[in-house]
Amino acid sequence: MAGRFDPRPTRTTVRGGHVVVPGQARADRSGGLGGRTRRWVPPWPLDLGLVLGPLRRGPADPTFRTTPDGAVWRASLTPVGPGTLRVSVRAGVVEGEAWGPGAEWLLEQLPRMLGESDDPDAFEPRHRLVAVARHRRPGLRLTRTGLVLESLIPSVLEQKVTTDEAYRAWRLLVRKYGVPAPGPGPLVGRGGGMFVMPEPRVWALIPSWEWHRAGVDNKRASTILRVVRVARRMEEAVGFEAGRAQERLEVVAGVGPWTSAEVVQRSHGAADAVTVGDLHLPGIVGYALAGDRDADDAVMLSLLEPYAGQRHRAARLILLSGRTPARRQPRMPRGDIGRL
Repeated sequence: MAGRFDPRPTRTTVRGGHVVVPGQARADRSGGLGGRTRRWVPPWPLDLGLVLGPLRRGPADPTFRTTPDGAVWRASLTPVGPGTLRVSVRAGVVEGEAWGPGAEWLLEQLPRMLGESDDPDAFEPRHRLVAVARHRRPGLRLTRTGLVLESLIPSVLEQKVTTDEAYRAWRLLVRKYGVPAPGPGPLVGRGGGMFVMPEPRVWALIPSWEWHRAGVDNKRASTILRVVRVARRMEEAVGFEAGRAQERLEVVAGVGPWTSAEVVQRSHGAADAVTVGDLHLPGIVGYALAGDRDADDAVMLSLLEPYAGQRHRAARLILLSGRTPARRQPRMPRGDIGRL
């Protein structure tokens, strides 16, 4: 939906909002591009922008593209190697094409990535605003990527900084230290070709001055270095239920409840993993449900209590409703330590 029901681009809604997929209803003109293919018919309305939107880290994310033919492209580091996935929907049929060593893994994961494991029928709206948002967004399902590091590292980069700073750091580091995505790449895209994020060992070998040039302070860089040293243990969390997975992630110093929730929302499709410690979300939820723009985490959790088990879904619907308080203070200042 367009207009007043689109969320304002705050720090939270940018991460979890709706990516516009241009011309999704148009015919797919890509032709055979030589990759492995899979067709799948979801028994529900599917909105690629809503489902996959949380996976994009800014409009120039080198691992995520949308193209004018209505397709979404993703480049991922899978358990069996790099892979590129192209997804489109035509006449209710999902068409996936993948390239690289991770192609078969990505196609096997495709239904879960598009919400097959999600159960939106378990959600019962308790507020009119939430009910209307749900009605207007029938294609909303929670993605489940089955990958931890590809959400954990960019989430660490987003700690305590503006989205512009975090997205810039992710873009620069992935382009410099990642590998070109397998396959032909999108026919149209912003910022050039696509890249697969670096392997854990490559992250560990990034020099300190390159973190600095990317605008990443020592605290966030050190957290990422600790994460990649135990990368296998982090990825094992995919096999846990969401709460236990968060506990596993939070064993690493520098990974707290905010970061772990942001990860399992994507890796596990965790419907109840509400983000606490966010700069904007408590005020948005408080304003939408109780007219309280000064709500803190405690108030937000109290307001979301009727949605226990589905609090993340409720928060996303609130964000998608467009009912957010007017800004009354300056934006968080943007810094760039790379200029120092």
